[in-house]
Amino acid sequence: MTIDVATGIGRILKQEGIEWVSTFPVCRVNNALGREGVPMVMMRDDRYAVALADAYSRINAGSKIGVCTFQGGVNAAGLQVAFAGMAQAFEDGSPVLCITDGVPIGESENSQFDVTSSLKSVSKWYGYVDKPERLHEFMRRAFTMLRSGSPGPVVLAIPDADGLYDETADPYIPVKGWKSLPNPADVTAAVELLIKAQDPLIYVGEGVIYAGASAELRQLAELANAPVISTLKAKGAFPEDHPLFVGVRGDQVDHYLNKSDLIFAIGSSLSPGRFSHGIPNAVNKTIIHATVDELHVNKVYPTAAALIGDARFTLMAVVKELSDKTSGHGRPAGKVAAEVKAARDSAMVQYREAMASTDRPINPYRVYAGLMEVLDPLKSFVTHESGNTRDQLSTVYDTLIPRGFLGWGNVSSLGFSFAATIAAKISSPDKHCVAVTGEAGLGYMMGNLEVALRQKLGITIVHVSNGGFAGYGPGFWGDGHDPFTHKVLGYDEVDMSRVIEAMGYHTERVTEPSEIGPALKRALEANDASQPAYIEFICSQYPIYGRWVDR
Repeated sequence: MTIDVATGIGRILKQEGIEWVSTFPVCRVNNALGREGVPMVMMRDDRYAVALADAYSRINAGSKIGVCTFQGGVNAAGLQVAFAGMAQAFEDGSPVLCITDGVPIGESENSQFDVTSSLKSVSKWYGYVDKPERLHEFMRRAFTMLRSGSPGPVVLAIPDADGLYDETADPYIPVKGWKSLPNPADVTAAVELLIKAQDPLIYVGEGVIYAGASAELRQLAELANAPVISTLKAKGAFPEDHPLFVGVRGDQVDHYLNKSDLIFAIGSSLSPGRFSHGIPNAVNKTIIHATVDELHVNKVYPTAAALIGDARFTLMAVVKELSDKTSGHGRPAGKVAAEVKAARDSAMVQYREAMASTDRPINPYRVYAGLMEVLDPLKSFVTHESGNTRDQLSTVYDTLIPRGFLGWGNVSSLGFSFAATIAAKISSPDKHCVAVTGEAGLGYMMGNLEVALRQKLGITIVHVSNGGFAGYGPGFWGDGHDPFTHKVLGYDEVDMSRVIEAMGYHTERVTEPSEIGPALKRALEANDASQPAYIEFICSQYPIYGRWVDR
């Protein structure tokens, strides 16, 4: 049967189990998607179309793929706006499928902006469907890339959405993903190093979440009796109420990174300075690097042993080898758990005091304490904004399950928390989904707030409202790093709760610490009735949080 390329894309997406596509007009495949019955979630700009699909892939750890479309071709205005979202997805390694209009054959080099080069720079793979007959081939390759190896965005450029082909000539069959196992000899060598170590430390990256390997990670930690730290993006991969969990950031993490003589890194690139930790004095430590991507091995630090493969299969192999070599007993427990608790308790004193603060304006940590009191950690989703809310929440917010908290930030496009929370609610309608933002993040998301109303998605935006970009300007913490560009209209000049209420949100403005919990509960009740909520907490500027460790 002869069909056009755009129709073929719609049919293939349904075969691949894609339930919806995020978009912002105009992309030349969109009308065909509509005709084929593929639901579309329209965002209010192209960058947010990418962000929504990106977040959906992250939240589901690639088990469900987010798909977006945006305008491309010679008139690539939409692509230029979408580029920020693409860059964030690429830097954070999110397996999102981006479909755009390709520059038609014969019309290349007609503009200053090089569409192809720009997209190749922010994608794991770029496919240009140069003949309609090749559509099925390119779609197979796209989903293979999305489901195999190191995750990252894939771009399909469609220069001729109206081009015709026979869909029966090369019938489309849905694509599975493929995973690899590490070399058994490498596993043996790594376990021997682990057994010999005096102070091993497990360093957890987001690859553990993508592999669905949290249970195996816990097995290894308990068998090795080793402390555990995680990167920002891996927060929740290891239950943070576990006696061996050290933290994501802060003095206690610094202590263990310096103290360790062996680092077992699993699912992390070990790239320092990307909202993760460097490894101090690395040349004097034994580093075991377990990763799906060989490009990261010996990237920054000398690697004593490398385990190349899927994180879950790697952990299963290491656990078995360690168990066999220790007759099932593992490494001696000693006082590791007690020492971890002492280090963590000491480092958390200042934050726990802030979380109990009765100050007015409200200390932002008191708001985070309220969230932890009100939300069920097993049935909720929380994410931050770029900036202080990211830094503060990742220091103190206890996360017990993968994706109970979404950390992000290698390339930190402000406003992403809103798209992430929308994606979380679409993915898990029964969960309470909360985005925590400051002034800058709210400014970025304002134009898209209407989406939650239109889609009837009960999400909550928690706004730490303090009238400026905290930490940029002077305060009791010092001069600030941008003292001339930190002020915006304050809460005494603009009542944002009234502004957003006019759109149809449930809103409140909270000034008393004692009202934090009740206000959050009312927001969640509104969410349960499919009404989005915005709560403005009048807070102080308090840019204090655990630091990242420098190499």
